[in-house]
Amino acid sequence: MTIRRHKESPSSSGQLNRRCFLKASTMAGAGFSLATYFQAPNVLAADQPGSDQLELNAFVEIGPDGSISLYAHNPEKGQGTKTSLPMIIAEELGANWNDVTVVRAPFNEARYGIQRAGGSTSTPREFDPMRRAGAAARTMLIGAAARRLSEDPTLFYSENSHVIHRNSGQALTFAELALDAAIEPVPDMDTLVFKPRSEYTIIGTHVGDVDNHTIVSGASLYGSDIQLPGMLYAVYEKCPATYGRVVSVNLDHIKSLPGIVDAFMVEGNDNVGELLDGVAIVARSTWQAFKARQQLDVQWDTSKASKDDNVDFFTRAQAVADAPWPADKQIAESGNVENEFNSDLTTVVTSSYHFPYLAHACMEPMNCTAHYHADSNSLEIWAPTRQPQLTVASMGNVFDIPPENITLHMMRMGGSFGRRRLQDYSCEAAAIARRFDVPVKLLWTREDDLMHDQYRPGGIYAFKGAVSREGRVVAMQNHLIGGSVRGVATAGTRLSRDEFPALNIDHYRAAVSLIDTNTPTGSWRAPGSNATGWAVQSFIDELAHAAGRDPVEHLIEMMGEPRWFEEGSTGSLNTGRAVDVIKLAAEQSGWGKALPAGHGMGIAFHFSHAGHVAEVAEVSVDANNKVTVHRVTAAVDIGPVINMSGAIKQVQGAVFDGISSLAGLEITMKDGVVQQDNFHQYNLLRIKNARTEIDVHFIQSDHHPTGLGEPALPPLMPAVCNGIFAATGKRVRKLPITREGLLV
Repeated sequence: MTIRRHKESPSSSGQLNRRCFLKASTMAGAGFSLATYFQAPNVLAADQPGSDQLELNAFVEIGPDGSISLYAHNPEKGQGTKTSLPMIIAEELGANWNDVTVVRAPFNEARYGIQRAGGSTSTPREFDPMRRAGAAARTMLIGAAARRLSEDPTLFYSENSHVIHRNSGQALTFAELALDAAIEPVPDMDTLVFKPRSEYTIIGTHVGDVDNHTIVSGASLYGSDIQLPGMLYAVYEKCPATYGRVVSVNLDHIKSLPGIVDAFMVEGNDNVGELLDGVAIVARSTWQAFKARQQLDVQWDTSKASKDDNVDFFTRAQAVADAPWPADKQIAESGNVENEFNSDLTTVVTSSYHFPYLAHACMEPMNCTAHYHADSNSLEIWAPTRQPQLTVASMGNVFDIPPENITLHMMRMGGSFGRRRLQDYSCEAAAIARRFDVPVKLLWTREDDLMHDQYRPGGIYAFKGAVSREGRVVAMQNHLIGGSVRGVATAGTRLSRDEFPALNIDHYRAAVSLIDTNTPTGSWRAPGSNATGWAVQSFIDELAHAAGRDPVEHLIEMMGEPRWFEEGSTGSLNTGRAVDVIKLAAEQSGWGKALPAGHGMGIAFHFSHAGHVAEVAEVSVDANNKVTVHRVTAAVDIGPVINMSGAIKQVQGAVFDGISSLAGLEITMKDGVVQQDNFHQYNLLRIKNARTEIDVHFIQSDHHPTGLGEPALPPLMPAVCNGIFAATGKRVRKLPITREGLLV
């Protein structure tokens, strides 16, 4: 096993040396260059100040010893982009991966372009830019070799960290060529030629995460690992009911406790994504801060705080679901569903599917370290954030610190799933640090993390469908009833007008009704799709059985002829790709085979975040209503897979995440207070129960690659629930399945 070291990026002096000046002068009149492509003045080939390496562009450095440093610029939260994006560069560069060290790039969007993660967007957004970075550096190395050997550049290729002459076989190492390559003309991006997939030696292979050794050895990597000279440690107490305000607190007593440096009230800006009112305790150790917090006596003003009640929310939602069709809330309509529902030639099925609030439950609770310099109104911050530009913006919104006065260090995140887009923990850290002249690390407890999350909102999908005598779905209506927060819909309560099967059925309509709440909600893995996929695919399976059809045959028929719903757009469902993954999942799972008594198979397909995924779950239910998910077969089309190890990990993680969520997870509220405060109440799937066999198959299609953090989750829950129906005849219409008397 080869262990690749992680290293921090070198600091830049900002000086323009002679070579860089000459290069910049040469390129000043050019219409297009690496510099303009990456929207940065410093991506030109130049000596790296204070370094023995030569920088060919912002993403590639080559050392005199042949070492190759590739910069990973996107936030890393376990999705693997710190490994996969440099793999793309290395492939086009022609590097030997064993020569590569991946460097975490600093936050600098002027230099590196967009630096954010989420929504499975990193791979599709960065695939071509990373190919260009690698191909441009390769072109410069080949140009240097051609000049040295007085040969035509077209007679050379790069491989295994060498540039090789096609006719003679003469090979020059990257190290030998680095100096000359650094003064080669920066190639015009339009002239770059990318390697054909048939010649890939890195992309599509199994590559371990570059941080694996650091993680398993317990070295500093995550935000919670930060240790700085003179650091203090802080905790932050907020009202259990969101938007409550501090009236009084026993500050004098807290300040008298061992190790306590200070304790004070903080006034927030009433923005749950930035800073709510609270009480800060600052100590010389985390333990002292935690112990002192146990003795806090805070009086809260809850007159404007959340009064949300879980039972009341679902009672109101069900009343809306049972009411007549809300024409004023309609978002999509085609054909005439009422005619089909009232026809003597159709069978009508009506069902409601309830889904709960869910927490992100990242393994690493929220944390942030901040160091404020009052004399310059500047801030240095170490934040595990997936959208650092929002962190910087929040510092301006809340504290009036200009962006140029903020130095942000992007820390690896111990999970996100949408949570670390919000900046509450960063703003709390900054608010506390502004009172000190040393770094302050804020640490949330597990209780903080569960009770002050930005939850996946709960709701109800109310369906009505009609199947013809021939067993075809001819009409369907879809009514989503979900929560808004202070009148604003969130990611979990949005329904696309084109959501499957809107464009697959001649007679279709959809509506969205919102119930106002004060419980903070936000993006949760596969936002929107996580609940929509479960409800829609469960109901489609219900329609298949009502029609007496095989669910696989029925689902394929609904896709119709191969076509893009939006021609050529990877953001659009392609029915041909959908059929391919449905067929592959069915074939590889042994769909239709004889099963033992109490066993059943369920299938589901979902298109989300540009990924086409079908999954088959084989489940059993015993006499005690205990559900066992024996095997999940997943078929995935996300275009070419960059890192096979990372891709398999993403699918496996999504499967277990889905099983955990449907098994027994839910967040409930009473009088505005979340009732689950730790893992004994929010019971995540334990290792001893994670025994499902997961069989993953990829269709390496020729389409542009897409991400995989989200797409494999939505089909899992309906596949399992459809399998439960196949095994027992009992339809699961409420999650978690414990609400239906089932156990996992």
